[in-house]
Amino acid sequence: MFTVIFGREGCPYCVRAKDLAERLTNERDDFKFRYIDIIKEGVSKADLEKSAGKPCPTVPQIFVDQDHIGGFTEFEAYAKENLGLYQ
Repeated sequence: MFTVIFGREGCPYCVRAKDLAERLTNERDDFKFRYIDIIKEGVSKADLEKSAGKPCPTVPQIFVDQDHIGGFTEFEAYAKENLGLYQ
């Protein structure tokens, strides 16, 4: 399972998403992720919307195996439901 997190510096939900992904990487052998800073990498919201197939007004925007999950809240719910995450 490969997850891509699109975020930006100074975004608290981006930090939380990255922390959650790091935790999942440590707990599971089948979870890997890449964090992409949209400012440093030159990724526009239009690029994200094209990939997601819907408006992406905020970051983070998270994709699991190329499927758009949503933001941090949706990613956390996905992890609890599908990846055995317990708080």
